[in-house]
Amino acid sequence: MQEWVIDDNNLSPERKSLLPGKGFFLPDDIRAESKDREIEARVSGSEVLAVVDPDADGLACVALLRDALGEAAFIPSSPHELADGIKRAAEYAEPGGEVYICDLAPDEFETIAEPLEALLDHADSVTWYDHHQWTEAAEDAVRDAGVELVVGDSEAECTADVAARSLEGEAAEHLDELAAVTRDHDLWIKEDDRSDDLADLSHWKDPADYLEVVENHGVDFPDDVREFLAEKRVEKEDRIERAVARAELHEIRDWTVGVTYGRCSQNEVAEELREQGADAAVVVKPAGSASIRGSDGFERAHEVARQVGGGGHPRAAGCKPRIYEDMLDYANHWTTRGAPAKQMLMKAFWNLPEEPAEME
Repeated sequence: MQEWVIDDNNLSPERKSLLPGKGFFLPDDIRAESKDREIEARVSGSEVLAVVDPDADGLACVALLRDALGEAAFIPSSPHELADGIKRAAEYAEPGGEVYICDLAPDEFETIAEPLEALLDHADSVTWYDHHQWTEAAEDAVRDAGVELVVGDSEAECTADVAARSLEGEAAEHLDELAAVTRDHDLWIKEDDRSDDLADLSHWKDPADYLEVVENHGVDFPDDVREFLAEKRVEKEDRIERAVARAELHEIRDWTVGVTYGRCSQNEVAEELREQGADAAVVVKPAGSASIRGSDGFERAHEVARQVGGGGHPRAAGCKPRIYEDMLDYANHWTTRGAPAKQMLMKAFWNLPEEPAEME
């Protein structure tokens, strides 16, 4: 296949919003091999290692660790790759070092049991900071394994808050402010305009470049960074508008659920759908994952996600339905704009028990 076929620069804005990015088309083994080389080069020799979700919250934890401990190399790991992230930590961490896991939660302990055991045998200590919704069984199993686990209130704290209050010593003033603005974004409080800057920069910049900015400047970005954000937001707003225009509202039991498809910023799309009357919003992505966002009228997003192999918070969750067996399935996904995934997620809303899981 010629590279121009998957090059974003050759796509119209509409087609670009309907298809996944170039990285999606790289085989997993090639992507994993490249990632392994990059991680090994970055973490080699570090006595402090962090496995983090490379979003604004997870990377803020790295900045706080570096401020408190003097160093912290990091391994990026999405929630779907948590076991791989822990495995890489066991492989590349210095023997007898400190390892932190931040802003990640296991759907089931069994999926991480083996790599976590290897990591605990290799490291001197493993500490875990998070604020997602954990099952009691997963919490107990992680603690029983020998991990120091601190889980904050998902409605009041982001993981950067948990790290800031758990680490010894006072953080630098600009990093305290970084944690506060990160919370404003991560909990969807939206009272500080700068939280959108953090979210966008962490999404568009390489994690190492993002860390360099926030470690030096906190949330007060220099002019060149602001110019970069302004340029990228033109395309971002275009994709938001396209996703909102594709959305449909469905009445499911007592809720209005907005459902759409596209390569877009799910939080802003969800906000637009809430303004149209949606209690919950589902954004299915071209790469096959989906984001579920709630509201005051719907705080069970994590319960929906868990039915299809995901998890998260009451108002913000994610998943990747297990319905993609080959490229024909993905071709159908793209040409139908996510119809199979939408159907599975709508069924998950219908299948919710009468009472929220926390009340059972």
